[in-house]
Formats: sequence, C-alpha cells, structure tokens
Amino acid sequence: MARSLAALGCTVALAACANFWPGFGSAPVSDSARHEHESRQIVELIAYVQRVAVLQAEEQQRELNASSQIFSKDRGAYGRVRLALLLSLPGTAFTDDAKAAGLLEPLASADAGSRPMQQFAGLLYAQISERLREQRRATQYKEQLDALKDVERKIMEREQARPK
Repeated sequence: MARSLAALGCTVALAACANFWPGFGSAPVSDSARHEHESRQIVELIAYVQRVAVLQAEEQQRELNASSQIFSKDRGAYGRVRLALLLSLPGTAFTDDAKAAGLLEPLASADAGSRPMQQFAGLLYAQISERLREQRRATQYKEQLDALKDVERKIMEREQARPK
C-alpha cells in the first residue's frame, strides 16, 4: 500500500512538473508547431514595429527601453529581433544600424537557417548590412568630394597668387 501511494505521489509530482516545464514528460514540440509559433511571432513583431513607428518620440524611447530590458533578461531570437527592429527603425532618435546588425548577426549566420525567426533575422541583417554599406560608401564619396574641392581651392589660390 505504501509503495502504491509513493508511486502515485511521484506520478502526480511529475505530472505537475509537466505543467511548469513544457516538453517535460510529454512528446517534444514538433517542428511544424515550432515553425507556426515562430511565424506568428514574426507577424506580431512586424505589427509591433509598425505601431511604434507612428508613436511620438518619447513613446518610441519607452518602447526601446522596454525592448532592451526584455533582451537583457532573455537573449533569445525573439528578443534580439525585436530590439534590432526598433534600432533599425528609420526616423527615430535612436536609430543604430550597426548595433542592430550586431544583434542579428548570430541568428543570420546560425546553422539552423530553416527556422522562420532565423530566416527573418537573415533578411533583416542583409537589408541593414546593405544600408550600412551604402552609408559608408556615401561617406567615402563625400570625403573624396571634399578632398577634390580642397585641391581645386588650392589651385585657385595659386592662380590668384601668381604675378601677372
């Protein structure tokens, strides 16, 4: 009788643990269920960023702070992508493409690239990286143009300083 009660107690305890830790004592979550969950998260993230884009600057800053806190507690794919989306949002005071790309790089270069969140992160990473390349190129062209203007100015100064 005591053994039966002990076995029943262990069974109840394990069943209770299954409620606290999904996957414990049950079949693992299928790939299709994981893909569906991540796909829903991506749609939610896109809707979230669209809502943040139209907020006032103070509210956008609060959302950035909230996303930073979420990421500091959980450095998973969802938190990374959420924070990177906010940091890459154009027209905000806190836009930081380099930091956004840094957040996405581990996901974009991960081996399991067939998962929806990693595919989305890869897409974002490619777009942000291209924007960074364009910015660097524009800066380089501006520096070259400034150098040419400086050379032109010096030539004009020499022409004017020459005796006639």
